[in-house]
Amino acid sequence: MLNQQPERRKSTRVSSVVPLQYKKLKELSEGTIGAITRDVSEGGTMFIANEFLPLATRLVVELFLPAQPKPIKAISKVAWIRKMPGGDQYEIGNQFLEVGRSDKNELSNFIKKVEVATP
Repeated sequence: MLNQQPERRKSTRVSSVVPLQYKKLKELSEGTIGAITRDVSEGGTMFIANEFLPLATRLVVELFLPAQPKPIKAISKVAWIRKMPGGDQYEIGNQFLEVGRSDKNELSNFIKKVEVATP
């Protein structure tokens, strides 16, 4: 029998590969860094990064959802990080702290569409 931990997330997450760009809130003058999500929820996302990001690092993220003319923008923090085996990439658990109302609605609609399409 597997010893599974209870789900701690407040939001439903869906597996989805979506382009994402981020930059550190303290380094806004620096360029954005591209990444790809593995899953998305209304509360955050998990993405693959080519750099280590310390816990609690504040990020400005932009999610490029399919069929949306503009990206979803959010301020977030790194909630967890895990080095991927066999390389220099990291899985980054990212918690949204601030998301505009219209962006939150777009994100919610996207998640509902993915849920319906996933058997």
